[in-house]
Amino acid sequence: QVQLVESGGGLVQPGGSLRLSCAASGIFFRLNAMGWYRQAPGKERELVAVIANDGRAHYAESVKGRFTISRDNAKNMVYLQMNSLKPEDTAVYYCNLDPPTDDAWGQGTLVTVSS
Repeated sequence: QVQLVESGGGLVQPGGSLRLSCAASGIFFRLNAMGWYRQAPGKERELVAVIANDGRAHYAESVKGRFTISRDNAKNMVYLQMNSLKPEDTAVYYCNLDPPTDDAWGQGTLVTVSS
């Protein structure tokens, strides 16, 4: 059974940084592309960034140049470094496979960008 546990969220001022982590188990991690997704209040969940099993990364236009996704296949971990945060980045952030697996959604980690 796939289990994904996100951590690292919190309250940060505009312009600040956070690093999110996701611990994965129950999958052949190194064979899977992984993604970070987010859901803002009143909005649908959206894809933020994807990293392929070979390390190639793709980003939503709204975060390109500010966010960096990375992975550690030895530790079954995925990370999202978020810099220059904006209030519109406020959301619950989730990790999942790419494409996502319905039964793998975790509780996410809340990121609030506010002064």
